[in-house]
Amino acid sequence: MVSKYIGALVDYGTACGLLPEEEKIYAVNLLLDMMGCEEYEEQPHEKLSLEEILKGLTDIAVEKGLIEDGITYRELFDTKLMNALVPRPKQVIDRFWDIYHRDGAEAATQEYYKFSQDTNYIRRYRICRDLKWTVDSEYGPIDITINLSKPEKDPKAIAAAGKAKQSGYPKCLLCMENEGYAGRINHPARQNHRIIPLTLAGDKFGLQYSPYVYYNEHCIVFHSSHVPMKIDETTFRRLFDFVKLFPHYFLGSNADLPIVGGSILSHDHFQGGHYTFAMEKAEYESHFKLEKFPDVEAGIVHWPLSVIRLRHEDSGRLVEAGAYILQKWRGYTDEDAFIYAETDGQKHNTITPIARKRDGVYELDLALRNNITTEEHPLGVYHPHEKLHHIKKENIGLIEVMGLAVLPSRLKDELEELAECLVEGTPAAEKEQIAKHSEWAEELKQNYEFTRENAMDILKKETGKVFVQVLEDAGVYKCSKEGREAFARFITYLNQ
Repeated sequence: MVSKYIGALVDYGTACGLLPEEEKIYAVNLLLDMMGCEEYEEQPHEKLSLEEILKGLTDIAVEKGLIEDGITYRELFDTKLMNALVPRPKQVIDRFWDIYHRDGAEAATQEYYKFSQDTNYIRRYRICRDLKWTVDSEYGPIDITINLSKPEKDPKAIAAAGKAKQSGYPKCLLCMENEGYAGRINHPARQNHRIIPLTLAGDKFGLQYSPYVYYNEHCIVFHSSHVPMKIDETTFRRLFDFVKLFPHYFLGSNADLPIVGGSILSHDHFQGGHYTFAMEKAEYESHFKLEKFPDVEAGIVHWPLSVIRLRHEDSGRLVEAGAYILQKWRGYTDEDAFIYAETDGQKHNTITPIARKRDGVYELDLALRNNITTEEHPLGVYHPHEKLHHIKKENIGLIEVMGLAVLPSRLKDELEELAECLVEGTPAAEKEQIAKHSEWAEELKQNYEFTRENAMDILKKETGKVFVQVLEDAGVYKCSKEGREAFARFITYLNQ
């Protein structure tokens, strides 16, 4: 049985181009050793998926006592198995740049993206389980996804991770030292991971894809050193250095302050990819002149967050203009609009920037952010308000800012149960798992007649509407007469 699965895995490696024919015997012997076996018999070819092959091998490893049962232990082991097929880092890097110089940037990233899936670093069979749909809004079509590709940790592994000695190596999930790392109970294995080194604004960075792929070719570009997030002029220079290398990709950064930043503030990084977000499609609602940069096209974007878009054929002008707006925003207070640059020594104003090249012109989108908290809104005034937490309470980071809702996996089961209750007329408040949705459910009942045929479609559409409200909560200037007047005051301040 072991021989059958080892043979199938090696055949998979050669079929997708990971493993040269000349290395098949070598790979078989590596895999035999990992499986605690000494003999191999060639088996008749059987067409198995990668998921089936790895499950077969990890089942045998559990039976033999090589690993404990549980998804965390299985993933640590199947990643180790995959490494028997994966080329060494230098080979991967050389191939990437060979394709880049011969066939262009887009061909290089396409090949590297396929490679990252073939190695099982991106688990294709998990990603396809994610739920995705689009909801129309006054700001354009908004993307919604319920992420099911992040595995839930099993209770045994959670308990073991709690007892495990805390290691400082690698310092975090974004460090270069993850490449080839075997992992442990509280840190994923990355033996099948390969990084492409880049130089941006004179500093060393790494390019990789997100293993969870929230959108097409979702890449992460991270500093080679474990240094904290920081938004400044150099940030903008790095964004455009990347876009010049890969003009078919956008690149953006999370903000550098808690609440309005992403989940990792401790390691400087960007996110990008080959995808057109709703915010990119959103048009200017008004233009204004930047007197210090009269040659730069500038305007306010029709979007729930407060976004200034700059355009110019010279990216250097956008770096300068972006740095100027950032510096002015960092120190800006407008008490009438409840915008404070600083309270009790804590700075509140920052920016979520996104760079791209479109139709031969460079663009820089600057989403104005503020992380002030109050007693009424302890998680943030410009953060999803409590009424919306039943759908989304996490930080509104770069991906959400651009118009893609990444919603927690719990929502799949909750929405299905809520649909059942709405069809049967059972109060959601009586069900423990969905009691948090009861107020929302009562509102929906006033507007819809629920049937088995339409219940889930209605809930998906209404979930999208809630997410739009989440984005509106995160906007420092609301899309109202008063909000736009306050926004205009900041534009006036830019020209003083």
